[in-house]
Amino acid sequence: MNRFQWAEDDFDPPAGAFRLGPSEPAPVSDRTYVMYHGTTRKNAGSIQATGFHQSAGGMLGRGVYLTRDLEKASRYPIGHPESDRVVIKVVVNVGKVVAINHQGHPLQKSWHDHGYNTAWVPPNCGMVKSGAEENCVWDPKRIKIIEIIRPTSTSDKEDDDEDNNYDHIY
Repeated sequence: MNRFQWAEDDFDPPAGAFRLGPSEPAPVSDRTYVMYHGTTRKNAGSIQATGFHQSAGGMLGRGVYLTRDLEKASRYPIGHPESDRVVIKVVVNVGKVVAINHQGHPLQKSWHDHGYNTAWVPPNCGMVKSGAEENCVWDPKRIKIIEIIRPTSTSDKEDDDEDNNYDHIY
């Protein structure tokens, strides 16, 4: 059975963007951050061609679901074979951010109606089974694709050229 490893380059984030780890504080309003979106190879191609689109729903309602945690993003879509998963690395201007830190929060699905551009679920607050953070961005135009990260099979690791795991979009 093949095992896969997820990795990204260690280059500095794009000018004006912040790279924060999943255990760091909440996104600050009006900043731009590096984030990740896990999906299938086919869906990634569609997203590259037409951009992100809001989901119909979810824990935080409509929007584009992202995380600053590459490991979390690499698990999506859950239940899909890892060999067909990819992670889209993006930069996001989060606009005005609200923390949704418990189930049943009064703004959990209506945050956008109250002037927020991004809803942020803090890590280990009990809302996400994995304990990882979650972000939901209302307007897909706030998101710019940087690259597509593909998993590397650990059985083929010796001869792989690491650059073959990325499609740089810049």
